[in-house]
Amino acid sequence: MERLHYPILYYPISEQAVLGLLVGSEQQAIAANVDTLKLKFQNQLQKDYKKTGTYPDIRISDPKLKIFPISFRPSLRDSNGVYPLPKDVLVPIPAVFGPSDSGFYHCYLPVFQEHFTYYSPEHFEALTDYVAISNLNRSTPEEIYKLMRYGTPGLTSIELRVNPRNNYYWKSNWNFRNQQTTLARLGEAYPPLKATRRLNRQTPDVAWEREAIVEQVVDKVLSSRANVLIIGHPGSGKSAVLQAAIRKMTNKAKSAKLKINFWRILPQRITNSAKYLGEWQATCEELIDEAASTNSILWIVSMVRLLMAGGSGPEDSVAAFFRPALTQGKVQMIGEATPQELESMRRLMPGFVEAFHLVHLEEMGEFEVQRVLSKYAQFAQLTHKIDIGKAALDLSYRLLSRFYPYESFPGKAIKFLGKCLAETRLNRAEEISVDDVNQHFIQQTGLPELLLNDNLEWNESELLQFFNERIIGQPRAVEQLCSLVKIFKAGINNPQRPIATLIFAGPTGVGKTACAKTLAEYFFGKGQQKTPLIRIDMSEYQHAFQIDRLIGADREPGQLVKEVREKPFSVLLLDEIEKADPAIFDALLAVLDDGMLVDGFGRVTHFKNTIIIMTSNLGASGRRNVSFSDTTSSENTYLSAILKHFRPEFVNRIDSLVVFDELSKEGIRELARRELRELGKREGFNKKKIQLNFSERLIDYLVAIGFDERYGARPMQRAIEQGIIGPLALWLLENPDKSNHTLSIDYDGGIVINS
Repeated sequence: MERLHYPILYYPISEQAVLGLLVGSEQQAIAANVDTLKLKFQNQLQKDYKKTGTYPDIRISDPKLKIFPISFRPSLRDSNGVYPLPKDVLVPIPAVFGPSDSGFYHCYLPVFQEHFTYYSPEHFEALTDYVAISNLNRSTPEEIYKLMRYGTPGLTSIELRVNPRNNYYWKSNWNFRNQQTTLARLGEAYPPLKATRRLNRQTPDVAWEREAIVEQVVDKVLSSRANVLIIGHPGSGKSAVLQAAIRKMTNKAKSAKLKINFWRILPQRITNSAKYLGEWQATCEELIDEAASTNSILWIVSMVRLLMAGGSGPEDSVAAFFRPALTQGKVQMIGEATPQELESMRRLMPGFVEAFHLVHLEEMGEFEVQRVLSKYAQFAQLTHKIDIGKAALDLSYRLLSRFYPYESFPGKAIKFLGKCLAETRLNRAEEISVDDVNQHFIQQTGLPELLLNDNLEWNESELLQFFNERIIGQPRAVEQLCSLVKIFKAGINNPQRPIATLIFAGPTGVGKTACAKTLAEYFFGKGQQKTPLIRIDMSEYQHAFQIDRLIGADREPGQLVKEVREKPFSVLLLDEIEKADPAIFDALLAVLDDGMLVDGFGRVTHFKNTIIIMTSNLGASGRRNVSFSDTTSSENTYLSAILKHFRPEFVNRIDSLVVFDELSKEGIRELARRELRELGKREGFNKKKIQLNFSERLIDYLVAIGFDERYGARPMQRAIEQGIIGPLALWLLENPDKSNHTLSIDYDGGIVINS
């Protein structure tokens, strides 16, 4: 019997708990004390050994611990740049090091899951500093401060006894063992173990109605030894076909007493761990060699990302490195891509695409989709004893057809019903009803039930009341917004474009932004956790080169793309659109026309469930320059200014111009009342049940100062924040015991509070 020693780095995180990191692995555990921690790791290692026949390869004997205090200045990073924090901090980095059986030395940095080999003790400190600082440079300030809070660590170890004749760790030579770990480190074996598959059973491992395509893939991969790329729109079932084909090929190989392996690999994992020049290329070489020696086929998730990973462009990317091996048959790959991604790959690197056999996945017809949904309902009943009625299936199909036109069936239906099934299981219910489908769709999109349910009657007075209560003094704008809601409720908006594209024109401070917020609240505010309003200040994009920051360049998406991908059901507010560079307008043409934006790598961002609102002050200077005016002025002034500023092809893609009038005196008075009502709803007053009464003299004062020729009604908000909230806050602090109270606020040359 031989003995293996495994070092454990541990941190006392409280009087009753210890955090442990198994050095040289990703395993972590928490226990009451160090002895219990050691027992936990020992049991886990023995459990893993029974499954794999191996122990982790930790090449170190007589381990020692040294703490390196690294002086480092954390930085915040975003798409605009790097912003160092004001001062350096001292970050304690523990290093576990010692000699190995090979005569060299190894060092592990467990907090980063990093290790390196060094050949002389003289190099130890310099290399440790270098590797630690490299990892800190990739860490966020939150991650760095977390390391600083860990406290002082200790080092212990566990001992395991193994038979070297039976242990893979001892039987294999170093080169083969190193190769064998490359695939396991970067990929996941597929098909997974049955126990693992059972953990995720919201969706079944089948490709319904795609049996012929599955057979085609199997034949190309096994018989022709071809690289296969499945082409289809999002949701068409590309991944399901690949999974079914892999299971079928694995079973065929077992029947023929052959061994064939499939590894599912994310392209970014190939390069993420590379720190030194040439390191990811060496990793690719290892993947190719190991795949050949173990008869393994690489399943690349998101094939287009191979062109994005690696060097600065497609010509020195991971795809370029793999291309010779693919064409020479040294490695075999399968994967998937959308038609847009295929077109981009052909444009960027035609030779890479030519190495693959293309299998096109056509969209399913309605009858095929209905059969798939029926089979999914049978799966839910057999596996989870949950019924999905035909009415619920039909409603799901109708809602997804209308509101997700940019995704394909059956994928979008299976994904949606899978979420419904998961929620039903959590609630311990036995049926997914029509109401469940409606509620889940509302939570997912934020759309109110009135717009989803055709059986709910239209009530125009309620709609007018909703907007009139929130939009002050803009009857024409309210009328146009109500018309937009009616068109959407009737289902006659163009599903291949954004829901609406509007320009809000008018002087500043008259409620354009508030109107956009109100529309977002009505359309998408019912179920979403985050605000459904995306606001982008277009004055930040006054130069042509800033288009990359807005839309994105190469691998990184810009602000607009990030926001819309995160919140596809939203109101997109492009504030002060006229201040952006003309190149920005040209880039937005496809968004306004087709409701989609395609980047250089074929990735699509959809805007078909957004309302796009652009605000503009163009033409406001041509109006009468007075504080209060009537609402009879023509739209011609604004339309003329907009036509002069924007190109015709841009203006032609706008559905409607919404003109906002200068506020009347009565409008200012109503606005003052609304702002004061909102003030009374703040937490400090609600918590103490304090009611606020405001005198007419105070409202007269706010009306007198509440409108400015340059800034509209914004001075009123400042007056309330600075002149009224300050004295009220002081009263609350001076009367901490007062509750269930009414305060009267008056104005007599200053704010007067009567209690």
